[in-house]
Amino acid sequence: MKKSFKLISTAMVLVMAVCSFTGCGDTTQTTVHDATTETTPADTVADATTDATTDATTDTTTDTTTDTITMVWYPNESAEDYDSAREEFAALITQATGKEVEQKLTTDYAIAIESLASGTAQICFFGAQGYVEAKNANNAVMPLFVNSGESGTLDDAIYYSFMAVNEENAGDYKSGDTYTIDNIVGKKMSFVSNSSTSGFKVPTNAIVTHFTATADWANLTADDLVEGGDDAFFSEVLFGGSHQGSAFNLLSGKADIAAFCDTEIAPYADCTGGEANKTGSVYTIKSDASAPFDTVTGKNFVVIQSTPVLNGPFGYNSETLSAEDVKAIQDLFTSDEVTNNEKIFIPDGSSDVGMFKKAGSEKFVLVEDSWYDPIRELSK
Repeated sequence: MKKSFKLISTAMVLVMAVCSFTGCGDTTQTTVHDATTETTPADTVADATTDATTDATTDTTTDTTTDTITMVWYPNESAEDYDSAREEFAALITQATGKEVEQKLTTDYAIAIESLASGTAQICFFGAQGYVEAKNANNAVMPLFVNSGESGTLDDAIYYSFMAVNEENAGDYKSGDTYTIDNIVGKKMSFVSNSSTSGFKVPTNAIVTHFTATADWANLTADDLVEGGDDAFFSEVLFGGSHQGSAFNLLSGKADIAAFCDTEIAPYADCTGGEANKTGSVYTIKSDASAPFDTVTGKNFVVIQSTPVLNGPFGYNSETLSAEDVKAIQDLFTSDEVTNNEKIFIPDGSSDVGMFKKAGSEKFVLVEDSWYDPIRELSK
C-alpha cells in the first residue's frame, strides 16, 4: 500500500467521478434509481431533474447502428445545477453523429458503471476508479477523451481529493502549524461511494498508508474503514452517494470528517482562506448555494489533507458505439470549436455552473487506457 500511495503522489493521481446529462431536441432524460439505496441529500439533488424512473442496467444491446446514443451520468453531475452543461454535451454529440442523445441520471455510482459495462449506455463520464471497474467488467469499455489541465496536456490533468472538517473543529487536527490526520480515529467519517476515486479510493489509501506505520493499526486495511463501531477505526461511517452528499454530511453535522473532491464542491463554495486545493485552505458555502447547501450557507470547512488525482475520462462501450461515431465525437470534442465553447469550459470568474473551468488552455484530449494504471495500483 505504501508503494501505491507513493505512486499516487508521484504521478499526481486524481479522480473525478461523475455522470449526468440532459437531452436536446426530442432527447429524453431519465433518472435511474437503485431501489435498494437509501435516499440521501445527494439523491434528492439528482432526483430533482425528473420523476421518470428506468433501470439503466436492463435491455443490453450490441447494435451499434442505433439512431439513439444513451449517455449515463454519475450522481454528482445528475444535479439540477448541471442541466445546461448536460444539454450542451448532448447537443454536441448529436452534432457530431446526427443521432438523438438519451440521457440517464443516476443516484448510484454502481448503476452508472454497470450501464456502460453492460452496453445499456454507450457513453459515461467516469471518475478514474469507475472507469477501471467498468473496464474490468467488460474489456470493450474504452476512454473516449479526458479534460486536460491548464497546460492543455495530460501533464497536469488532475483535480484534488479532500479530507475536510468543519472550521470550528479544525484545531483538533493540527500538530504545530500543520494539519494531520493523526486524530481521525474514533470519528464519524463520510465517504462518497466505494466506487469513487477521490471520495473513497484515494483517501482510504492515504489513511491505511499513514496508520499502518503505527503499532496500534499495523494491520489496518481499506476494508476496515467501511464500517464503524466501538472497536472499529471510525465510530461511524456514512456514504453520501455523491461528492455533494458527502460534503453535506460534514456541514450538517452528521460527520466529523468528509472526503470529497474540489471540482464537485466548486459550484457551492469559495476558497476564502489559504491557497485553493491545498492542505489548510478554508472554504465558505456561498450565500446563494442551491439545495442541499442552501441550509448551511456561510459555513466554513477546512481541508486537512489534499491529494492530487488523475482526471476521469468520458468512456464508451466499443461494442455498442460504432467506430464511426467514436471518431466523429472525438474529432469534434478535441476541436477548437469545443475548446472555445463557454458552455463546456466555463471562463474563470464566470458565475455560470459547468463541469470544467477555463483558467488556462484547458481542452479535451485523447488518452490511452494505460494512463489509468496508477489507479489500478491502488487496489494491489
